[in-house]
Amino acid sequence: MLDTAKTTAPVLILLGPPGAGKGTQARMLEEKFGLVQLSTGDLLRAAVAAGTEAGKAAKAVMEAGGLVSDEIVIAILRDRLGDEDCAKGVILDGFPRTTVQAEALDGLLEESGQKINAAISLEVEDAAMVTRISGRYTCGSCGEGYHDTFKQPVKDGVCDKCGGTEMKRRADDNAETVASRLEAYHAQTAPLIAYYQGKGSLQSVDAMGEIDRVAGALRAIVETATA
Repeated sequence: MLDTAKTTAPVLILLGPPGAGKGTQARMLEEKFGLVQLSTGDLLRAAVAAGTEAGKAAKAVMEAGGLVSDEIVIAILRDRLGDEDCAKGVILDGFPRTTVQAEALDGLLEESGQKINAAISLEVEDAAMVTRISGRYTCGSCGEGYHDTFKQPVKDGVCDKCGGTEMKRRADDNAETVASRLEAYHAQTAPLIAYYQGKGSLQSVDAMGEIDRVAGALRAIVETATA
């Protein structure tokens, strides 16, 4: 069972396709409100490294080339929510992805009297996301990020930050793959948006604007949801 002293800790969900800025905005909310960002990938890796029972189960599945079940992910999330640093609240990024997972999450939170305070959907235009993601590349030495359209180094092929000359692109950061990822996101997320809309916890933010303006809209939602 979770520590009942933490039952008032807010739980927020960030929904949005690849490139919508979920990671950037989650970090800003962490700093502003003391919340903890929890992404599925990080949770799985940490549980496997820690050797928890759920982590061992996840490791066995992953080593066999399978997909980690919802039950295992929920068990890992249950363990993580019991940690002291989650007492001020959490932001879930990448979970839930389906209504089945959303229902399982509701059941988990009910164990400690918690609930989803807000499911926030970052609304973006698909065409803009294809351009934003497919143009990304990074310095192979220091990891500084660049973009074909929005942010090029002062000297072509030379990193402004460290002077490195090896630039890297992710293999899946191409227009065709990005479009496919966006299509899959919409197919998975449309029912999830309807689910939280039906529960009255869905909030939408236009994420096509400046980062600070989007951050301001998110802060207002969080302040209201956690009041």
